[in-house]
Amino acid sequence: MTADTASHADQMRRILIEVLGVPETAAAGLDASSPLFGALPEIDSMAVAGLLTEMEDRFGIVIDDDEVDADLFATFGNLVDFIARKATA
Repeated sequence: MTADTASHADQMRRILIEVLGVPETAAAGLDASSPLFGALPEIDSMAVAGLLTEMEDRFGIVIDDDEVDADLFATFGNLVDFIARKATA
């Protein structure tokens, strides 16, 4: 994991805590293979829109509708990798 990826992961954990109310202990335990959608009760279809908006604001990125699918929220690693790609594009 690069320093940028680690930073993105830490920022994503903060977003999950602050925006969705994921407990800090649960967020701290997330690694690349940790499942998200369906595994964390705070992440449901209603929460996704708010989460995407906050990601855009905090990372200074634009997320197009066609970039959002079930795979994006399948694991914490998928989400962090997506942010890393978007932030460097």
